[in-house]
Amino acid sequence: MPVGRLLTLFSIPKPFAGPIGTIQWNALRSWCALPDVQVVLVGDDAGVAAAAHEVGVEHVGGIAVSEYGTPLLDDAFARVESIARKPLRCFVNADIVFGEDLPAATRRVANTASAFLLVGETIDVAAPEPADPETLARRARAEGRSRGATAIDYFVFTPGLFDPIPPFAVGRARFDNWLVWRARERATVVDATSAVLAVHQRHDYSHIVGGEDEAHFGVEAARNLALAGGKRRLYTIHDASHRLDASLRLPRNLGAAFRLRENARKAVWKLRHRR
Repeated sequence: MPVGRLLTLFSIPKPFAGPIGTIQWNALRSWCALPDVQVVLVGDDAGVAAAAHEVGVEHVGGIAVSEYGTPLLDDAFARVESIARKPLRCFVNADIVFGEDLPAATRRVANTASAFLLVGETIDVAAPEPADPETLARRARAEGRSRGATAIDYFVFTPGLFDPIPPFAVGRARFDNWLVWRARERATVVDATSAVLAVHQRHDYSHIVGGEDEAHFGVEAARNLALAGGKRRLYTIHDASHRLDASLRLPRNLGAAFRLRENARKAVWKLRHRR
């Protein structure tokens, strides 16, 4: 892949208002600073189109939504694909701040695999206040905590890797796990946790009626699980076939064999939450 061409990065933000608005501005400015990246904001929530216009990136509106008004993943991906100008895609949650290690990791994997998905754990830091990417990165290294293998906040992938995509509700549980499962069926899946510092800015779930419980266990989360085809298709970062280390070496992830790491994680979780 030519060095001068890389990613179409897209996100489906929440309204640009209040604390979550500050968080999203931090993230958006970090994306705009990345080299060789086309940034696209998707959706019709308040302030999304205006934010795109202010920083000079593209906006896609008119996305299909559920009966609850939640954007649907398949339509968002299809709309972005129709305007994408770069050879690879990055779908990212609107609270994630990146640095230039993301493009470096992407190039490394793209030079090895013709079809791939790159994911990684994110580092949680307190928010929100206006902050530049370098400040947030320093805070993440000094005081941040990993969100673990089940919190999948970004996906770098080759176009068409997941097609056809079910009409998952965005921002509700399970669709992210399905994306990892689908990619493992078709391509190389890379855990880039050691190579990419992706900063997650902590926030609440006040933007969802019912809060965090609704996002993870509500009606639309249950529907996402059904669309995914059940729990056997819920993969995590532990299921990556390869791991990209800090030196950009790409060995196989032996812990993914027979889902050993993921099964161990589940066993520990059950022990901790046993009543």
